[in-house]
Formats: sequence, structure tokens, C-alpha cells
Amino acid sequence: MKELEIKELFDLNETIAADYLSGFCYPWEALPGIKDCIIRLGASLPAEDYDSPAENVWIAKSASVAPTASITGPCIIGKGAEVRHCAFIRGSVIVGENAVVGNSTELKNVILFNGVQVPHYNYVGDSILGYKSHMGAGSITSNVKSDKTLVEIKTDTGNEKIKTGLKKMGAILGDHVEVGCGSVLNPGTVIGANTNIYPLSSVRGYVASGSIYKKHGDIVPKN
Repeated sequence: MKELEIKELFDLNETIAADYLSGFCYPWEALPGIKDCIIRLGASLPAEDYDSPAENVWIAKSASVAPTASITGPCIIGKGAEVRHCAFIRGSVIVGENAVVGNSTELKNVILFNGVQVPHYNYVGDSILGYKSHMGAGSITSNVKSDKTLVEIKTDTGNEKIKTGLKKMGAILGDHVEVGCGSVLNPGTVIGANTNIYPLSSVRGYVASGSIYKKHGDIVPKN
């Protein structure tokens, strides 16, 4: 499906990982290589702009990082980003420029584009969040199926399933996606750009761009 391609979901000008992502057709194909991508990128970052307080950790000098945050490499924290009290960055994470990682938010194997906000008690794992996407308080990505089988992506018609070949895949959020508080994005969720998800939603599969997701089976186009 063309709608699921990287070029349809994201403005690659808004991430330090643009060259890496442009080598793939679909975003979930990039998830297994995020760690190596970060190590390559980090080695090229200018020392006048980035500190490296630990092995394979690069933090922009203009970023704000709370002393209580836990950061494990490989990790890049971009210019102007804010990492708040007790954030838990477990490794293989890119935090984009001017992004916000909030209190008690946990990240693992993710790319956050510039301007992303995950500000309050979020879990984001094995996921990619597009430019200025926002996850409301307590919303999370679920990245492993309960039966531990490989993740498949259901299309908007529900009649087709796309095999990812991955045991772990959380969610792909296009640019400017808004996820309401307390929502769960189930394994293999892909949300098109400029879409809003109602609070307390359980989302699975592909949600078209420019939509409002009220509940399963009740998705309407934005006016």
C-alpha cells in the first residue's frame, strides 16, 4: 500500500535519520537497524555542538536533560530537546530537535522526529513517531503480541494483512498525529499524517491520514 510508505508518512527533512530512512520503502523495515544507525550518526556529530557523557551517547549542548533521567546508549538527543524528570531511555533512541520526553516516559528502539512530544507517562518501543506528533498522557505503544507471533498490519479494509517479519513492532505515527490520553496503540499500528485518535482508544492496524479515530469501526475524515 502506497499510504504506508515512508515518503507518504513523513517529512524526512525533520529528522537526523533522513538518509537512513530513505533507504527503505516501509518504516517498520528500519526498526532492526536503529542501533547501528545511531552509532554511525553519532560518530559524525560535531564536538562543538554535542557532548558525549557516556559510550555511544550524544547529547546536544542546547538540550535540557534532567539529572534524574536515565540514558543508556546508543542514543542521540537533538538540539533544543527536553528530557524531563525520571525519563527512562533504554537505548537505540533518537530524540529529535525540540522534542519533549516527559516524566517517567520510557523509550526503547525508537526514532522521534523533530518536535515530537511524549510528555507524560508514555511507553514507546520499537516505533517511529513523525514530525510534531504528540502522545497524550498515559498513551502507550504495545510492541509484542500476546501470543508472541510475528506482527502483521491490518489494512483499512481489514481484508489484507501485511507481514512485517518482526516479533516486536509498536506503532508508526505520521507527521502531526495526535493520540488522545490513555490510548493503546497495539502491535502493528500505523497512523497516517494529520490524524487524531480519541482518548481511551484501542487502535490496531492502519488508520488513514487526515482522519478522526473515534473507536473501532467509527473513523471519519477531518473537515
